[in-house]
Amino acid sequence: MRMQDVLSLAFRTVRSNKLRTGITVAIIAFGIMALVGINTAIDAMKQKFTESFASMGANGFTIHYRDFNFFGRDNSVQKEKKGALREKKSNIKKKITKDEAENFKKSFRYPSKISTSLRGTNDAIVSLGEKKTTPTVWINGGDDNWAELNGYSLLAGRNLNDIDISSGRNVTVIGSDIVKRFFNGHAESALEKIIKINGIPYRVIGTLDEKGSTLGRSWDNMALVSYNNVRRFFNSNNSSFNIQVKVPDVRQVDQAIGEAEGIFRPIRRLSTTEASNFVIDKSDRFVEELLRNLGFITGSALVIGFITLIGAAVGLMNIMLVSVTERTKEIGLVKAIGGRQKNIRQQFLYESIMISLMGAVFGIILGIIVGNSFSLVLSTGFVFPWQWLIGGIVICTIVGLLAGLYPSLKASRLNPIEALRYE
Repeated sequence: MRMQDVLSLAFRTVRSNKLRTGITVAIIAFGIMALVGINTAIDAMKQKFTESFASMGANGFTIHYRDFNFFGRDNSVQKEKKGALREKKSNIKKKITKDEAENFKKSFRYPSKISTSLRGTNDAIVSLGEKKTTPTVWINGGDDNWAELNGYSLLAGRNLNDIDISSGRNVTVIGSDIVKRFFNGHAESALEKIIKINGIPYRVIGTLDEKGSTLGRSWDNMALVSYNNVRRFFNSNNSSFNIQVKVPDVRQVDQAIGEAEGIFRPIRRLSTTEASNFVIDKSDRFVEELLRNLGFITGSALVIGFITLIGAAVGLMNIMLVSVTERTKEIGLVKAIGGRQKNIRQQFLYESIMISLMGAVFGIILGIIVGNSFSLVLSTGFVFPWQWLIGGIVICTIVGLLAGLYPSLKASRLNPIEALRYE
């Protein structure tokens, strides 16, 4: 038998058993859909994270009083090790004060832009007349460099100035979500209006351009006030100051970090034998940590997909064994008219691989649709996971080959005389 005859016969057999083929294809498609869909969604999340944090630039770093990550876990500032510098108990987790942050800003002479900030609250209510927001508005206390160093750009009005910061007066620069809520998206209309934040009146001096959202949090649902204003009204838990530094060139970051640490240690009153009780993080550390956490989700997706595919392979093998039993007479007839064992093996292997690849095609299509539905929620571009597309086809080919191997060997070894007499 020629190869094209074997392929044609295998295709006709697959097509003639629609129900059995459809069930097996659906099982395989579900496994591939889980694999491709979850990883497409993860690729969309990675794209969103990169877009969100890239605006901060790789040429910046932040000084915190403790080690923390994006997901809110509070890690130890420095674990004491044998031979390492020791920390005084009075210095462990000592928060960065306003004076320390301002002294650093005055003392740091390296060419750079510096922002001193203090986190306010993330559950503020903004109101204008009878309209009000839900208690989800973020209040950030910063200075004139805060917006730029956090990836925002001014759309209308002006930024905070030295008088606003030093006096702590009630002026604010608002995000685009608040502009949309109260001013129908007209940035100019918001200027010089009086809004209330938690019942406290503020004059709007500027509006920020839209930045987007990450993990369901909108970066535009916020209001920027001076850090001295946050100290007066929104710093009930006595939060620590943060210091952000941005240098002109990424190649200068490590040198700037070294100089920053050398300047900030005396400000924190640390001796040469004491470990630093503050942490300096590069701007891209957040992205790295997020991607590292997403790696665990990717691993889980692979486990789910492979477990489903193992089940599909077992199901496909059983179906092929049943097919061998049902077609015993047919196999005997093929052998009787000159068909060789090789032709029988090829026919059953091709049938198994065809069914598996059909499942791969449907699974990939469904996976891309499911994954990109998530990307629509995140407002990212269309994600086409080439590596998972190729991987899905390769995996399903292997699954079909392994699932059809034993049934094809069993069929090829049938005695033609006994097969013809089989009832």
